[in-house]
This record gives sequence, C-alpha cells and structure tokens, in this order.
Amino acid sequence: MAELTLHPDRALPTEPAVRDIARELYQQVKDLPLVCMHGHVDPKLLLEDKPFTDAADLFVTKDHYVIRMLVSQGMTNSQFGVPDRTGAPHETDPREMWRRVCEGWKFFRGTPSRYWLEHEISEVLGLKLRPSAETADELYDQIGEKLAQPAFKPRALFDRFKIEILATTDPATSPLAEHQALADQGWGEKVVPTMRPDSLYNVALATWNAEIDELSEMTGIEAGDYHGFLDALRKRRQDFIAMGSRATDHACTDANLWPLEQAEAERMYAAGRAGTITEEEAERFYRHLLYITAELSCDDGLVMQFHPGSVRNYDAETFERYGADAGIDIPQAVEFTQGLRPLLDRFGHHPNFRFIAFTMDEDAYSRELAPLAGVFPAMKLGAPWWFLDTAGAMERFREAVTDTAGFYNTAGFVDDTRAFASIPARHDLARRVDCGFLAGLVARHSLDLDEAAETAVDMAYNWVEECYPALRG
Repeated sequence: MAELTLHPDRALPTEPAVRDIARELYQQVKDLPLVCMHGHVDPKLLLEDKPFTDAADLFVTKDHYVIRMLVSQGMTNSQFGVPDRTGAPHETDPREMWRRVCEGWKFFRGTPSRYWLEHEISEVLGLKLRPSAETADELYDQIGEKLAQPAFKPRALFDRFKIEILATTDPATSPLAEHQALADQGWGEKVVPTMRPDSLYNVALATWNAEIDELSEMTGIEAGDYHGFLDALRKRRQDFIAMGSRATDHACTDANLWPLEQAEAERMYAAGRAGTITEEEAERFYRHLLYITAELSCDDGLVMQFHPGSVRNYDAETFERYGADAGIDIPQAVEFTQGLRPLLDRFGHHPNFRFIAFTMDEDAYSRELAPLAGVFPAMKLGAPWWFLDTAGAMERFREAVTDTAGFYNTAGFVDDTRAFASIPARHDLARRVDCGFLAGLVARHSLDLDEAAETAVDMAYNWVEECYPALRG
C-alpha cells in the first residue's frame, strides 16, 4: 500500500537558491500561534468538547470543497449525508461516505483540498496511509482509533494547533448562548463571535419581518420604524462586543454601497414592514445598510469585513433538492472603484474605521483593490479567500498587490472554514507561500533577509491582531 509522505518543501519555490531562503523564513513562522479571525466553526464544537465520531465527521460533512469536487464527478450531495428536501433517502453510513472520498482521491490532485487533507491525515493524526479505494476501510479504522483518544477532542486540538483566538460567524439575532457558556468556562478570550446581519438587511426575505420582530424582542427596542431598527442594531453590536467580538461580516453580489436619502430609507423600511417593497427597492436598501454599517463601525470600532462577488445558489437543481447551504456558489466579476467611492469618500480616512475587502475576482486586486488600499488608511485587503485560497492564487495575490499596496495594507490570512481540523493546514499553506514570495524578493536583492523575516512574522501573526483589534477590556 502506498505511504502518505509529505515533503518538507511542499509549496515552497522550486528554484534551489530561493527555496533555501524560503526554508529559513518558514522556520521562523511555522510554529507561531494561529489567529483565526474569520471562520465558520460551530461554537458548540468547543463548548461541548465531544469527540469527533469518524473520518466523515472530521473530514467530509463540514467541508463543502470536498463534497463539491465529488459532485462535479457525478456523485450527489445525498451520498455524503446531505438531506434531500424531496424526501429521497440520503447516506447515513459515515464509512461509506469516507470510501467515496478515497475512491475519488485522484480528483483532488492539484487542489488545496488535497493539501489540507494530507496535512490533516499526516500531521494532525500522525497516519501514513495514502487514501485510495484499497486503503479506505483500514484508514477509516485508524482514524477512528485516533479520534477515540482524549488528545484528539476539539479542545485538546485547539491547544495543540496553538490557536490564540478563533472567531466564529453568527447571525445578528443569535442569543450567543454558546459564547456566554464558553466565557463562563474561561474561554471567552479564545472563542469570539462575529456578527453577520445579512438576513436583517435583506428586506426581500420572506422571513424578514419575523426576524425584525425577534430583534425587537431580543434588544427591548421597538424596531417598528427605521430609526428604531438602527437603535436595535446598535444594541446588538454592543451585545456582540460584550462577548469579545471584533468584527462584522457582510456579503453582497456587488460592491455598490451607495446610500439613500434618509426619507427614502425610512419609506423603504416602512414598505418592507408592510410587505409592499419592490425587489429593486430591497436591493437598494440592502446596499444602503452596508453603507450605514460603516457609520456604525466608526462609532463602536467593529471591523467591517466585506466580501462581494458570489452568486449564491447558482445550481437551481441543487438548491431545490438541498437548500441554500449546499455550497454551489459561483464567483463573478466585481467593480470596486465607483462602488466603494461614497463609503471611502466619507469614511476612508476615519481613525476609527477598519474596512477589510475580500474578493473572488482576481483581476480586481491589481486593477482596483490594491490602489484603493494604497490610498485609504481605513481599508485593508483581505487574504485570497474561498475559491482563491490555493497556493497559486496566493502567489498571484502577492504579485498583484505588493507593488501598489505593499504588505502592510493587507490583513493577514483567514481560514474561513467549518472544517476544524483543516485550520492549521490552511495557515501552513499560506505561511509557506508568503515565505516563498518574500524569498524571491530577497534573492532579487529587493529586500534584506532580516526585513523579510520580520515581514513574514508580521503577516503570519502580529499584523492580524493589528487589523482586528480587541474592543473589550
């Protein structure tokens, strides 16, 4: 049976002289703590600290990248335990799910999923079998034996991964009960919430009025009109800050954050409450609220994370069968220069505003985002994210933005994952790629080695804390 062996120089440059420098830099960052400021791990995982049950639980069911690739080869979400809304049966045997991953192992060649999975199997679990149809059952059993040990429970792994802080992503109306319970157990500085108010901003949702009612009840502030809504929103932001939150998180199909006149905003909110708002008005109101979020951030200091450009639920059949969280989202081009102009004109130099822009449109990095971040002190560039969190895309990111924005107008790596055990693998890949890029600058005599080492440590650790400052205590 083929052995799984990870090369110590994986993802480093291939040119020998540059690789030697990259190795030296990597040694200085590989064991630094992890600062995980944007992710989707369920806080219950760490609150309950229950063992992972099996290989599918650890590697498959929480990683839409893995399922998505196999679906592209003709498998179905149902075969990986995703319930079918039509009532059709779905797989419940985790061993069978793992077998399908192993049988389709070749489909992951060249992908970040391959890098992450190999790191998890080899570095996290200490196992040496390469996944394949022949090894699937033996590897499944070996993984199960490891997961039964106390050293592989979530909190033990949290400590072994050297996670200093882990930010979850939580609906604006979350009661934050898990975070309160974690805080009561002394984990309040380690696991913090991130407020995501998308559903409160989207007046077109059938559930919007019910969510506004819930917001009113939760805050004790009547959100019957636009001004009451903003007051309730401010209260919720303070609730999140009290639980250690450092950021909010916002999605949009484009970057056109143009505000409305106040009277128009009041009218649209009232139309939303009455159920008479049009689809076009709902879109304009959503963008207005994103602009208002910048104003709120200036007041309370929460970092505004913004990631436009995803066409959600693109595959109609998948959406009908499995719902909105089946991972079939597709990138599209985004225009930032004119879209962000109102926001940056007003808030781009505000000393208390921090705006981190992500994209899945690589062309926008050099054309728009790097020049904008190179002008406005409030703005930083988010790491290559989602479809771009690959070795190649990370390299292209540094090539595209460094000339104009430098290193210190970028915000550091975010792992953006539900797959807990993949967190160190994702950070490791980013650190290797960044060290490779810095090594190239040293080899070209554009940067001294000591400067490259300092920059590598800053990007991997120090600068992330600077970009997401603590607001509590």
